[in-house]
Amino acid sequence: MRVLSFLIALVALLTGVYKYFDSRLEQFYIFDPAHLHNLSQRAIAAHGNDTRSIVNYIVAELDEKVGATHLNKEEEWVFNNAGGAMGAMYIIHASITEYLIIFGTAIGTEGHTGRHTADDYFNILTGTQLAYVPGSYEPEVYPPGSVHHLHRGDVKQYKMDSSCFALEYARGWIPPMLFFGYADTFSSTLDFPTLWDTSRITGREMIANALKGKF
Repeated sequence: MRVLSFLIALVALLTGVYKYFDSRLEQFYIFDPAHLHNLSQRAIAAHGNDTRSIVNYIVAELDEKVGATHLNKEEEWVFNNAGGAMGAMYIIHASITEYLIIFGTAIGTEGHTGRHTADDYFNILTGTQLAYVPGSYEPEVYPPGSVHHLHRGDVKQYKMDSSCFALEYARGWIPPMLFFGYADTFSSTLDFPTLWDTSRITGREMIANALKGKF
């Protein structure tokens, strides 16, 4: 009986703590979805289909606006397998409440978005992304310059028919999203070197930002 009472009290305490911080997430954010969308559009206008130049343009402006202390300017690309889809990512920023990455593939992929504890803004830089929700008979189409906003808790099927790269920004509770990002390693790919690289980079950036007071 005492154990049950303790567990109930613990759940109530954790729920209260979660609700308290969840209602105050806005104070931790350093990126703005509207600015990132506008920045993506300006980068595309300046460099067309030159993805590398688009990425350099984006990182350079963020360096001026946010500051290098919160950005990973080493362009460390790693594979990412999640929800059955495969691509690669460059982690620009990672903290407990936000991540900002370049995600994409040069040959196309398809999979499950995952159901997440954060809002996800997928700013298409080159190529086209398709998305589908049950009950619809037509795909959602996201060309360069558009943003695919996957609301927290929602889920979709998505597809990149061929080469497609995006500036992906998530804001909310980031750590729970890692389970989705790691699951394919243990269930199919067994690519533990990539898992290690992803964990090393993500952990390094989260710790570095936390030490600077950025959660």
